[in-house]
Amino acid sequence: MFTRPAPTKIRPDHLDRQAFIYVRQSTLFQVRENTASTARQYDLNERARDLGWSPERISVIDQDQGHSGASTVGRDGFQLLIAEVGMGRAGAVFSLEVSRLARSCSDWYRLLEICALTDTLVIDEEGVYDPGLYNDRLLLGFKRPAAYSTSCSTCDCPSCRLEAALLDRIVTHA
Repeated sequence: MFTRPAPTKIRPDHLDRQAFIYVRQSTLFQVRENTASTARQYDLNERARDLGWSPERISVIDQDQGHSGASTVGRDGFQLLIAEVGMGRAGAVFSLEVSRLARSCSDWYRLLEICALTDTLVIDEEGVYDPGLYNDRLLLGFKRPAAYSTSCSTCDCPSCRLEAALLDRIVTHA
């Protein structure tokens, strides 16, 4: 059996752009009570350095603390992140769990599409994902917790229809 060595997804051109670390808790109660989670999110700074980003190329976006990810309304940090990614300034978006980036289906898939178009990686505690690669995009679609798929019930985008069909098929045949 022929096996190819897996190429690294992080290339020099990614490291030449900013690594954006997105830090968010949904409520002020969570910000106040879940300090360990907040600390783990800020620790992604170290992960970015370990993966090759220089300290001056790492930016932390944390102004959405205490704001739900259900919508982009009032989430200036998320809107800044989308703008930076869209302008091609981001080499990677870091988040403790990718589900913290967006709970809304349309916001989630819009972010992935912009990342794919600008060759921006998505990185969490478990892995490095390239939304431009089919398998990574599929994994990222499943990493968005099923509990949040209810926000897609009124969305008619192809990604959401496919996800709904796959989940329905899994549940039906389980």
